[in-house]
Amino acid sequence: MKSSTVWLALAFALSCSGAQAADDVRVIRDFTDMVAPADQQAYEAGTKSFNQCLHQHGFKYNWTAWSHETGDTYSYSYVSDPVPWASFDAMDTAIKACLGVIRSDVNPHLKSETSAFLQAMPELSHQPKDAGPAPPLIEVTYFTLKPGHQAVEAFTAATRKIAVAAAKSKWPHYYQIGRVVHAGDGAPDFILVIPDKSWADLGTEPDPGVWKMVENVYGKSEADAIRQSINDVVTKQSSHVDSYNAELSYIASGK
Repeated sequence: MKSSTVWLALAFALSCSGAQAADDVRVIRDFTDMVAPADQQAYEAGTKSFNQCLHQHGFKYNWTAWSHETGDTYSYSYVSDPVPWASFDAMDTAIKACLGVIRSDVNPHLKSETSAFLQAMPELSHQPKDAGPAPPLIEVTYFTLKPGHQAVEAFTAATRKIAVAAAKSKWPHYYQIGRVVHAGDGAPDFILVIPDKSWADLGTEPDPGVWKMVENVYGKSEADAIRQSINDVVTKQSSHVDSYNAELSYIASGK
């Protein structure tokens, strides 16, 4: 799903599949930290101390760390596994034992931090049955839509058709789409994440390309209409590339 087309450049790490019932919505929490260059070493050391504290207290939730390779390259993002909303209540309780480490060893080195929830949208995504380990790189793009529910409905209807076409044609290029929720004023509406094995992989266009794949399934007229419906509702997009940071990730013991 790599393309210079405005909406086809996003990628992020969510790994859930199958249809979701209304009472089984999976959400991902994302924290993005901005660090001054001079504080980078101390910040990373503080994050490792925080992870060590979590291990000592048996914290059972995974957090995957990503270093921003483009855009603000002194930024780090941490994303939880996709879990039900109720899991964040348990997470907040379990993390209290290590809040002191955050305040003493991490926060002094932050320029700022943002947080958002990302609702997994498997029906809009094209994913392998086995998500596998975190990829070395991901392409992340955020989309801001026109105000109103009509824009959201148009975007989701179009991306759902693309996902159906990708599955039907067994397109071997995978991506995930999520909805951004509770992210504050000016936040984007949707996020697209594309995994990459290397920079060479990132720079290689798929064959067939996404729109040719859609055209092969629906015909040119329908493919053009789907493409236009997305372009009509997207008002802004931004993208960056992240690399998986194993040293700063927290993987619960026994997982």
